[in-house]
Amino acid sequence: MQNNKGFSDRFDWTLAFIILLLFIVSILAISSAQSSGQYVINFIPRQAFWYFVGVAIIGFTMFFEPDQYKKMSWLLYALGIVLLIALVLAPGGEGQIAEKRGGAKSWFHLPFGSIQPSEFMKTFFILTMANMISKHNEKFIIKNIKTDLLLLGKIILTAIVPLLLIMQQPDLGTSLVFLAITAAMIIVGGVTWKLILPIFAGTAALGGALLWMAVYMQDTLLKLGFDPYQNGRIYSWLDPESYATSEGYNLINAMTAIGSGEITGKGYQGREVYVPENHTDFIFTVIGEEYGFIGASIVVSLFFLLIYHITKITLQLKDSFSTYVCTGIIAMISFHVFQNIGMTIQLLPITGIPLPFISYGGSSLMGNMLALGLIFSMKYHHRTYMFGSTDD
Repeated sequence: MQNNKGFSDRFDWTLAFIILLLFIVSILAISSAQSSGQYVINFIPRQAFWYFVGVAIIGFTMFFEPDQYKKMSWLLYALGIVLLIALVLAPGGEGQIAEKRGGAKSWFHLPFGSIQPSEFMKTFFILTMANMISKHNEKFIIKNIKTDLLLLGKIILTAIVPLLLIMQQPDLGTSLVFLAITAAMIIVGGVTWKLILPIFAGTAALGGALLWMAVYMQDTLLKLGFDPYQNGRIYSWLDPESYATSEGYNLINAMTAIGSGEITGKGYQGREVYVPENHTDFIFTVIGEEYGFIGASIVVSLFFLLIYHITKITLQLKDSFSTYVCTGIIAMISFHVFQNIGMTIQLLPITGIPLPFISYGGSSLMGNMLALGLIFSMKYHHRTYMFGSTDD
């Protein structure tokens, strides 16, 4: 059934307003971060430009219907895999096409800047998983252990390819994001808990074993292919004071900065604690020090409002594909926020995960805007299918 309502009635103004608030927070935090003098580049116009590009991406993405995304999901997935393979094979280093930062070869160095393919692959992956799960559930209306095992096999095969390529870079943070998306898709995909509980318990046990090995059996992990800097991040997370001049330096300074902000903070550009890369991965330390517990809580509440709003949209949707897409995006954004903030307060190990929509970075911002563009699209077109399903 067609929707006769105009653009203004179908456009998600609430989501647009949340994006505007995140833009304001980002500009304020980045402008303060670069005031310390550790940077010679003015990141504010660059971030504003990436936001402008992101809005254009949303505008372009919004006018495609869910069925169209469903049809091109595997093509986009293939494109992302090709880019990840090219990144692994490309020569890395200074002046090379593949750029290496923090021990990870995750960026293509292009004339107009750097592009991180994995940021876009997250959204392509969500689209593909949503397509695959929705079609599986259409085919197997009556479910049993056999059909659930088949679905699990499909999910694992779809996830393992990009995951292995990203681990080759190596990029632990982005790998964890893919695992979070996969876990969310398994839960909402209808797989029985008789299978989910053993898998999740086994995964937790494996993670605990790797953590124990990182502390007591570092040599064994190195033989298994883990990089020394990854081990360093683990034991500096558990005992940062013992590595205060090396791997634990960022964590100690981050916690000092946030703690010194106390309740109300030191005010705009009132920072006193030096934190490296505080315009990107450690942008939350700027917010915590300058605006204190109150300012940090407002930012966390803003992300909660974003997730809550997307969840409301998800519950309104009528087709399973759109529901799964929204679920994957919720998992992606939630994990990013939890991991980024958690690593600055020693709740989680430090990984190279930016704070969505606030940290400086073109690839991260454009990838997240692409994901929100899908949300805008689902909301804009969902009324067309109020009395029916879009599933093929």
